[in-house]
Amino acid sequence: MQLFDAHCHLQDECLAIRLPQVLEKARIAGVCRLLCCGIHEKDWEAVRLLAEHHPEIVPCFGVHPWYLGGQSAHWLESLEKFLLGTPSGVGEIGLDHALPERNDAEQEEVFLAQLRLARKLRRPVSIHCRRAWGRLLELLKVEGGLVAGGILHSYSGPPDLVGELESLGFYLSFSGVITRSGNRRGHRSVAVVSAERLLIETDSPDLVPVGMASDINEPENLVRVAEAVARLRCVSLEALAEQTYANACRLAHPFVR
Repeated sequence: MQLFDAHCHLQDECLAIRLPQVLEKARIAGVCRLLCCGIHEKDWEAVRLLAEHHPEIVPCFGVHPWYLGGQSAHWLESLEKFLLGTPSGVGEIGLDHALPERNDAEQEEVFLAQLRLARKLRRPVSIHCRRAWGRLLELLKVEGGLVAGGILHSYSGPPDLVGELESLGFYLSFSGVITRSGNRRGHRSVAVVSAERLLIETDSPDLVPVGMASDINEPENLVRVAEAVARLRCVSLEALAEQTYANACRLAHPFVR
């Protein structure tokens, strides 16, 4: 069985300090490839080096909406250099209207700049969205969707948006949150995603699946996510693994070594 972790943060210190062990445990669990997303300008080099030394890691570079304001005056030019210098996607980027203190105009400015760069370079994107589904759809429709596809990571939106999001070029990825019994909206959503648009992820080191002993999530726990998604979709674990692995490879094919 092969699994593809469609969203994680291996550059995070709590994983990076013991990365060989983290990757070995993931390999034993069947996790053969991992899409590792940068979240701000200061961690892009760490992500680049991880991918350079570990061929199973697919890198992405981006500015997350939680980390606005920390970038340099030339962050967008720097992002383009990273993307041109390394086979990679754009992410993690997005909109977050759940933040207690936020600047929506700044979020949109940074998001759109990265979305347009992804379009220019024909790169897939990994998008974070919380409580901003209507605005995200508005912006994407104006921008003409995703020319190279993209991931809505740890999808938390309603099931009735799934078809529209897929039509804009999205794959929908589900994380350890799907293992929570009270996540009824997530359970309904995962059941209606098209088979060829379904992905699974850990978002390591965050979003630990239910029942894990540690509060630090690791890619090996992707098996727990896969089991939950397979159960909710009434398919075998093996079929779910094969489908999601193929989907992730299709999206990331220019960058998979």
